[in-house]
Amino acid sequence: MLKLIRYMALSVFMTCSFQIWAEQTAQENLRVLTWSGDESYLPRAGFPLDLELQYLQRFCQKNDLKLQQVSVRDFDQLIPKLLAGEGDVISANLTITRDRKQQVAFTDSFLQTREYLLMGKNNTALKSGKDLNGREVAIQKGKSYYKTAQGLKKAYPGLKIRLIPNHLSTESIYDKLAKGEYDLAIQDKNLLSSALKYRDDIKISLQASGQRNIAWAVAPSSSILLKQLNGFLAQQSAQQTPKKTSSNQWQQIKQKNTVRFVLRNNLSSYYIWRGELLGFNYELAKQFAKEHKVRFEIVVAPDNASMLDYLIEDKADIALGYLTPTEQRRQQGIAFSRPYHYASELVIGQSDEDDITSISDLSGHTIHARASSSYWATAQTLQKSVKDLTLKAVAETQETETIIENIASGKYDLTIADNHIVDMELTFRDDIQSFMSLGEPKPQSWAIKKGHDQLMVKANQFIKKHYRGLFYNVIYNKYFKNQRRLDKHYSDYSEQKSTGTLSPYDKIVKKYATKYQFDWRLMIAQMHQESRFNPKAKSMAGAKGLFQVMPRTAKELGIEDLTNPTSGIRAGIRYMDWVRQRMQHHNLQDDQLIWFTLASYNAGAGHVRDAIRLAKQKGWRTDVWFNNVEKAMLLLSQRKYAAKARYGYVRGQEPVHYVREIKRRFETYEHVVTDI
Repeated sequence: MLKLIRYMALSVFMTCSFQIWAEQTAQENLRVLTWSGDESYLPRAGFPLDLELQYLQRFCQKNDLKLQQVSVRDFDQLIPKLLAGEGDVISANLTITRDRKQQVAFTDSFLQTREYLLMGKNNTALKSGKDLNGREVAIQKGKSYYKTAQGLKKAYPGLKIRLIPNHLSTESIYDKLAKGEYDLAIQDKNLLSSALKYRDDIKISLQASGQRNIAWAVAPSSSILLKQLNGFLAQQSAQQTPKKTSSNQWQQIKQKNTVRFVLRNNLSSYYIWRGELLGFNYELAKQFAKEHKVRFEIVVAPDNASMLDYLIEDKADIALGYLTPTEQRRQQGIAFSRPYHYASELVIGQSDEDDITSISDLSGHTIHARASSSYWATAQTLQKSVKDLTLKAVAETQETETIIENIASGKYDLTIADNHIVDMELTFRDDIQSFMSLGEPKPQSWAIKKGHDQLMVKANQFIKKHYRGLFYNVIYNKYFKNQRRLDKHYSDYSEQKSTGTLSPYDKIVKKYATKYQFDWRLMIAQMHQESRFNPKAKSMAGAKGLFQVMPRTAKELGIEDLTNPTSGIRAGIRYMDWVRQRMQHHNLQDDQLIWFTLASYNAGAGHVRDAIRLAKQKGWRTDVWFNNVEKAMLLLSQRKYAAKARYGYVRGQEPVHYVREIKRRFETYEHVVTDI
């Protein structure tokens, strides 16, 4: 009882102290300094930097604050910017060191790790510390690894230390190790363990340090904030220490303060686009965790069967994958929630196919589908009533989206797909069509291991509350409703070309294209591809304006109103310049840099880097976009390749189409007006 009274008194003190801090600083945001050199990534369960931000997000929720992420390009500028008042806390897998403790105040450590040497997969292995003589370690001076390297050099004088730019991302360092440009590097074991889940071109070598403590840092003057953060960490630690073994899964989730969702990394469920995490199922998972005031982890499964295996093996708590309840799955030990989605199965073919108007017209055609999918069983039923209907199995690694792509290209004849996937496809393309619906819509549910009754109750309550409600409808429309192209806004576009005017905004584009050394006609072509010259255009992910820039990106560029044509164009071209600078580190052909930049602008630099690595594995040129890296980009929409990619699944056809369309339009513009 005495402990409880002390704990309650501490909680009251911390709350009051934090209110004083908030009143003194008049802040509604907690400004979190992060290292932008490590870029965005596709979070998978346990990724260290993701865990830090999720904990701080939880802290903000408890204290009615909004987390404001402040990206810092160079790692060694994190502490100076904190001390300059540009942020409140540093969250960057920051190691507590003696030098840093003299500058900032650290919270209690929430993670212990060790530093290890790493190298490219094909590099000569280190058998002992003596082998460091004659070797070279690449280090960024602002990091704790620099001190470790200096210590190693004292022990092994033949070791060389090579200082590398502080803005280089961790992923770029991995790339240079894999290529042999760097010999050795040093990194924390927790980061390396995460990287080795998707990379097989680097390897861990000798341990380089003893135990290191990871913590958040605040300014020395922020004593109240420091106490509040430590109080929060103490509460989290208490919640994560199981008092006793419990068979109640929901109680364990609350004790660990974490619910684990297993999702598939695809366009209809969970993916990354321009640095933003998106997906219908991802947003449902995030909202469920928010309402129950717990953290959430995303476990990425390679296929539907694995999702259910993860539940049975206790690798996840809830599976979200548009799963249809079946008796076979129930016999596996899986229970299903009330339906959270209904899907009609549609017959899909090319847009110029005009001889299919009824079921009987399917005679003489071939339906392509995965043999393990529910579509296969539907097609088998069709065969009983339709003569000469052929059913052909495709590789199990092919997503429905990939099969549809093969329909559009003419490689396949017909397929069957759920209506929500087709709706989503039609937001991007007009080269396919739906001929008919096959039967009544089928229910799809959340899957939970049988026996976890209280967790099932929570899931059913959540679905009942939101199904077809405002939140549900907003995110459903966001991902699956057909937002047709905006060409109708500028139907007289060809007339404008004949006058030598390419857009209503030529003058503004020329100004900023000249400043950042881009061909203004290329920028016009890109602007057309992004927004069809509609300054109020807004994407489902929230990108705005003529160049469809994300508001967070614009804010980092110091630009506010993206719907203003001048601001929107300035933001787009400045961002293109920023992306181009990052692509320059990849030793690309001079005449190819712009195409890599456009692909990165569209899909994100991370996906392009994944494609470059994959192209190298395939023996294709990594410095040429067309018919080389673009081929690898297309493969990243396939499960077997996406599973090994740091940024996971990407709709590869989109950046490939994006770059080719801009190139085609640009070449047309070159014949319309001269570059003046």
